[in-house]
Amino acid sequence: MDKKKLLLLVAALLIAVTTAFAARSVLAGGAAAPAAQAAPVVPTGPKVLVAQRALPTGTIITADSVSFQDWPQELVKDAYFIDGTADITKLLGTVVRFPVTAGQPLTQGALVAPGDRGFLAAALGPGMRAMTIPVSDKTGVGGFVFPGDRVDLVLTQGVPTAGEQELKTSETILRNLRVLATDQSATTATEEGKSVVRTFSTVTLEVTPRVAEKISVAQTLGELSMILRPLADNQAEFERVLANGEVKVPEGASREQEERLMREAMNRPIEGSTTFVTGGDVSRFQPSRYVPRSTTPEPQTMAAAPVTAGVPAAGPTGPIVRVTRGKTTTAEPAAKN
Repeated sequence: MDKKKLLLLVAALLIAVTTAFAARSVLAGGAAAPAAQAAPVVPTGPKVLVAQRALPTGTIITADSVSFQDWPQELVKDAYFIDGTADITKLLGTVVRFPVTAGQPLTQGALVAPGDRGFLAAALGPGMRAMTIPVSDKTGVGGFVFPGDRVDLVLTQGVPTAGEQELKTSETILRNLRVLATDQSATTATEEGKSVVRTFSTVTLEVTPRVAEKISVAQTLGELSMILRPLADNQAEFERVLANGEVKVPEGASREQEERLMREAMNRPIEGSTTFVTGGDVSRFQPSRYVPRSTTPEPQTMAAAPVTAGVPAAGPTGPIVRVTRGKTTTAEPAAKN
């Protein structure tokens, strides 16, 4: 073989081997880079208390709304609640003073405890009011209502009718009212991690000014009873108000915007579209409809028509003769034979 061709063949082999090693190194480095990026960063600091979901102003802290989470040591602040030094059970029932986003650590200044000045005012949403109504074991769900729950109000009354029996009625007048406190307590007592059921004589509700006026009138009409609402009703209620056009969701709204609109809609009392039941729906021996009392005035004795001087009260009976005296003509009874 020619020496020149042999040298060219050896050079080609060296170039091929070098290229293969270079390509292998590039591929190995590219595979290692994603693996290094996928490695999770494990915080080395303590666990701090963070919000499990968005907590608007006035939210009452419950066990499922917050939890402890690992946090980088260099980002921990003195105002944070640290696991091991903060007792989470003592934070249950406190109220969020300003909005907290999901995953954000809670600070000591963000919560207002029951008994602190301004606690109830902090628990109220914008434009809302606090109103207290009396209840009993029968009308207060037997004590199974706790601060933060939502209830409906039912009015039971007897309506006078034209018959001998009153019309017995029961009507749901308001829905989705938030319970702020029972008696003077805005927290839920617990024993061994379980809520303690206790009776109470008053309940403080979060209402709008108009709803407060309705409740004030309703208390004078009959007996008010509370009906506890399930948490599962929130999504169904939101779909209902969406279908009725009560809440406008902008086109192309993000999931966060939809959730905010849902919270705003679900946090307000619901008026209108009330349901009712009458005595006739329960018992065949009760009237089933309202018959108003008669408004026709009592018959009165007609007064006698006044008699004008010089004019007879009534015309003569029998044959008459018209007699003209000067310019005056009168009707005179004819003389009988």
